[in-house]
Amino acid sequence: MKLIKTYRNKKILVLGLGKSGFAVSQLLLKLDAVITLNDQADLSHNAKAAALTKAGVTVIGGHHPVEILAAEHFDYLVKNPGISYDNPMVKAALALKIPVLTEPQIALACSEAPYVCVTGSNGKTTTVMLTQQILEAHLAKSGHHAYAVGNIGVPISEVVPKATRDDVLVVEISSFQLLGVTDIKPKVAAIVDIYHNVHLDYHKTFDNYVQAKLNVTRFQTADQYFLANYDQKDILKQELALTKAKVLTFSEQDQQADYFVGNEFLASQSDQIMKIDDVKLPGMHNLQNSLIAIAISQLMGADKADIVHVLSTFAGAEHRLQYVMTLAGRKVYNDSKSTNIEAAGVAIPAFKAPEVWIAGGLDRGFVFDELVPLIKAHVKAAVLYGEARYLLADACRKAGVKTIVIEDTLQAAVPAAYGLSEPGDVLLFSPACASWDQFRTFEERGEYFVNFVKELKTK
Repeated sequence: MKLIKTYRNKKILVLGLGKSGFAVSQLLLKLDAVITLNDQADLSHNAKAAALTKAGVTVIGGHHPVEILAAEHFDYLVKNPGISYDNPMVKAALALKIPVLTEPQIALACSEAPYVCVTGSNGKTTTVMLTQQILEAHLAKSGHHAYAVGNIGVPISEVVPKATRDDVLVVEISSFQLLGVTDIKPKVAAIVDIYHNVHLDYHKTFDNYVQAKLNVTRFQTADQYFLANYDQKDILKQELALTKAKVLTFSEQDQQADYFVGNEFLASQSDQIMKIDDVKLPGMHNLQNSLIAIAISQLMGADKADIVHVLSTFAGAEHRLQYVMTLAGRKVYNDSKSTNIEAAGVAIPAFKAPEVWIAGGLDRGFVFDELVPLIKAHVKAAVLYGEARYLLADACRKAGVKTIVIEDTLQAAVPAAYGLSEPGDVLLFSPACASWDQFRTFEERGEYFVNFVKELKTK
């Protein structure tokens, strides 16, 4: 790793002792920073807090001591990306003109390994995993590695110390993380897509959300590459006006793009890369994800054979249209990452077989009318649960779904949906809602769903 001098002897407040807070604190220690860590939770019996204290970090738990910001004259605040800018510590830092960063800014500045960054409203995790698998196959031939890091669940700071200049970091980076970066310069950056009504509770306006996403390419230079969605014309216009990188486009439907979904092949302007029927992951959106992974991998030197092998065998990321099992002739898919209408909108049309759809979760006040045509075309029965169940039921009624079952919980919804299905059907869990009415995270929700399905298998 690069032992940069930016943070040497600087007083830094790390806000939040999650995975990234712990990892970035360890990294900053290697960079000779003077660190204070604060978390609102009680840290008196926290093993990570104890380890940091032993290493020389001042750890403060149980409350947010706002007064410390002015008293200690911090040079930087590094916050957990999930912590809102309305947090009193963050607001106080901004008022004192203390730069507020997120972990990727520090970690990527230290990376000896080249890195690529992928962001977007939907599809970024699958794209990152496909890209990492292809580049791993490519680099393994010379004894090197591609690491999937960032918002995917592995802090960048955790991997940077061991990644060499011959390795590659494939970074999933969220809008929350991107708000706190000031000059990241990925060798290749990609924005999969940008949709309305995503994270507006955090960003407040759609333009704020777009501007955060654009940070992935904002600081790139002319010798780097940016991959843009050719089908989202309004966003594309902003991207082209902003970026200094070389732009390549991808499209689900327009063969004028640099990479596109053709009639039979995933293709570029110079090559038919592989047959669409050979791509393992279902759905048009996964063809788009595959195009981006192809483009990044080719720009990073991967061989066509590695691309074809991975795309024809990769069965999906957990909780993202993940194939679970075939149960008495029904194919079961876990799409718990479907936390918004747009995500469900790409999952529902992913299959040709009739679907029994399980959906529901937190009621954010949205109606689901834009899903009506897709529900009408693909869903034979729906089982709906949680706070948003009646709003979802209204959309299903408008779509003409004859069998609509209302349940309180996901645990009750799973056997009810199985009972409505027949051999040859798809049992699709794509909630279209956040998980927070009944579960802490979409990952927890997906794990419960898989366990409920397994319980069906034992009955």
